Amino acid sequence: MQFQLSYSGLQWSDLSFVLTGIWHTVLLTLLAAFFGTLLGGVIGWAREQSAVVRVALAPLVDLLRSIPLIIQFVLVNSFFALSGVPISPLTVGVIVLSLYMGVLTSELVRSGLQSVRIQLRKAARSLGLSYWQEFWHVCVPLALRTVFPGWIGTVIALTKDTALVSVVGYVELLRASQILINRTNEALLVLAGTGLFYFLICYPVSRYSRRLEKVMHHD
Repeated sequence: MQFQLSYSGLQWSDLSFVLTGIWHTVLLTLLAAFFGTLLGGVIGWAREQSAVVRVALAPLVDLLRSIPLIIQFVLVNSFFALSGVPISPLTVGVIVLSLYMGVLTSELVRSGLQSVRIQLRKAARSLGLSYWQEFWHVCVPLALRTVFPGWIGTVIALTKDTALVSVVGYVELLRASQILINRTNEALLVLAGTGLFYFLICYPVSRYSRRLEKVMHHD
C-alpha cells in the first residue's frame, strides 16, 4: 500500500513559520529605521550647514533615491560575495534599507531645519545660548514637528519595502507567504492573511503617531 503526503492545505504548524516571517520583517524594519534615522539626521544637518557638503553628497542622495531597491539589494549582495566577504541576507537588508532610509530622512531633516524661522534662532543666540544649546533647545523641537509626520510615513513605507529583501534569500513575511503558497496552493487565503498581518504591523504605528503629533503641537 502506498501512502502519499498531501500538501494541498494549510496546517496549524504553518502559523509558527508565518510568525517567524513577521518577526524577521519587524526586526529588519526596526534596525533599518534606527540606523537610517541616525544617518539621515547627520546627513541632513551637515547638508544644511555646509554648501560644500550639500553639493558633495547630492550625487549620492540622488543615486540612492533613483535606483530601485531590488537592484540595490542584488548589487550589494554581489559586491560582498565577489569580495570574498559573504554576509547574511539580514545584513544586506539592513545596509541597503538604512542607506535608503537615511537619504529620505536627510531631506526631511533639511526641510525641518529650514522651517525654523531665523528670527527665533537669532533671538536664542542673543539670549546667550551657544550654537549647540540653540540647536537642541530651539531648532530640534520645532523641526521635529515638521519632520515627524513625513518620517512616520517613511517608516511605514520601509516596512513594506522589507519584502524586497527576499531577492537575496531573506525569509520575511511576504517570502514566507510565497513559500506557503507554493506548498499549499492556497494563494487567496495566504495573501489575505499576509495583507492582514502587514496592516496589523503598520496601523498601530500610524494611529500612535497621530497621538504623538497632537501632543507635540499642543506643547
